[in-house]
Amino acid sequence: MDILNREKQYGGHIVDLEKVYVRLPDGKERAYELVNHAAAVTVLPIDAEGNIYFVEQYRLGAEQTLLELPAGVIDPGETPDQAAQRELREETGFACQTLSKLGSFYMIAGYGDEFMHVYLAQDLYPAPLTPDADEDLKLTLIPITKAYKRLYADGFKDAKTIALLSLAIPKLLANYPALHQSFKE
Repeated sequence: MDILNREKQYGGHIVDLEKVYVRLPDGKERAYELVNHAAAVTVLPIDAEGNIYFVEQYRLGAEQTLLELPAGVIDPGETPDQAAQRELREETGFACQTLSKLGSFYMIAGYGDEFMHVYLAQDLYPAPLTPDADEDLKLTLIPITKAYKRLYADGFKDAKTIALLSLAIPKLLANYPALHQSFKE
């Protein structure tokens, strides 16, 4: 597929919308809409007691409050690692000594370009930053075994949270033996 032209249709605070004209492999031309969104990070913070730190916040697209892992966009000039540390501090009030990248993926590749970097944060310590002005978050700690039971009972509706919890399983199984038992139940 060859991109022939791009036309900006809308420019917003969080997203832009483009009409992208392409030539398909069969030679036909077609226009698609593309949502442009900054790259972002999601962090799975877990403390020494095995509690995972989630945030509850209202999400307009879902028209409800969702329970999610801390996340946010990468600011200009920031690396994904720096953004993960900053978002962790802003949304939970904690920083971490051990930050492990677990993967990255497109959030909505069919019609958007948001690229998500996901991390496991361990060895937490208090280091709060002021949250973004437009965020109204409630911090919720859930023990690891309950979080994974909730995951497999269709208890999360946020895709980045579901993906990161799934990607973290191999690392978490090595450090939290109780998690083995929760998968057997």
